[in-house]
Amino acid sequence: MTADDGITRRAVLGTIAASAVTAVALTAGQSFGWLAPLNLFAPRVQRLGPQALPVNVTAKAAGVVMAAGADDWRLTVANGASIRHLTLADLHGIPAATATLPIACVEGWSTTADWGGVRMRDLLRLVGAPADASIRIASLQQRGPYRVTTMGPEFAQDPTTLVASASTASRSTSTTAIRPG
Repeated sequence: MTADDGITRRAVLGTIAASAVTAVALTAGQSFGWLAPLNLFAPRVQRLGPQALPVNVTAKAAGVVMAAGADDWRLTVANGASIRHLTLADLHGIPAATATLPIACVEGWSTTADWGGVRMRDLLRLVGAPADASIRIASLQQRGPYRVTTMGPEFAQDPTTLVASASTASRSTSTTAIRPG
């Protein structure tokens, strides 16, 4: 093959070598800590939450530690004009529940965890939300993909759906608003 024929063997081998070096460089952070910032294709580094379970965003990384610990923190539960603003003391005054729940992650790991807190359905009853309502939950987090979520009635009314208390989960799971959708 000559240079006039287009792609040379030398060019193909050079491309293969460059690709191999790049792939190694972008995954070597798994084995060599000093290369971790280049670790683009390797499994993500897992941060552990208060139960030693992997979390996507810790309360500190989400920027909610100050807000969650503030004396004026309130959980707002609303259904139309019916609105309740609950303090942490108010939440502790509502009968608590516990649940051992399975967690299966798309990254391939699974485990179970013990949770404690107020049942979501009990909070929804405080504002007269209908049992078939979907709800919208907004966290203390100001931005990011986990800030707002919608939960269907099959989960909102499930007795194991809890607003976890700080004693069993990070306050980053506390919400600032729960509204039937």
